[in-house]
Amino acid sequence: MTGMTLPVTLAAAASLGTINLWLGLRIFRMRLRDNVLIGDGGEDVLAGRMRAHANLVEYAPFVLALMALIELARGSSLTLGVTGAMFVVARIAHPIGMDLRRSNVPRAGSAILTWLALAFLVGWAALIATGVA
Repeated sequence: MTGMTLPVTLAAAASLGTINLWLGLRIFRMRLRDNVLIGDGGEDVLAGRMRAHANLVEYAPFVLALMALIELARGSSLTLGVTGAMFVVARIAHPIGMDLRRSNVPRAGSAILTWLALAFLVGWAALIATGVA
């Protein structure tokens, strides 16, 4: 892969883009089936799916921006790839857990993995910015 810039971040972005499409499609199908054009129509499952989609959109930009900047500053690394993969797994588990409509391992685990990945990337970026790493 000569000449490729940011291969780790690009792989994570492609994965997260695919998840974004999947989440949007789940919402679209429910809206068509239940004839809900705006909002959640009082449908609890649809509301949960909308929140799962929004949650991805809330976290993914920060994670991808941090990954790209870290990758540019230090090049591709196994640690960055594992962190990105952990975040992608969390973003797959989260909507599965949201569909269960109760406290559950996929939902709680995904929240913890998301926060750990983001916190790790924030810390790593701060260390690079201050010249410590």
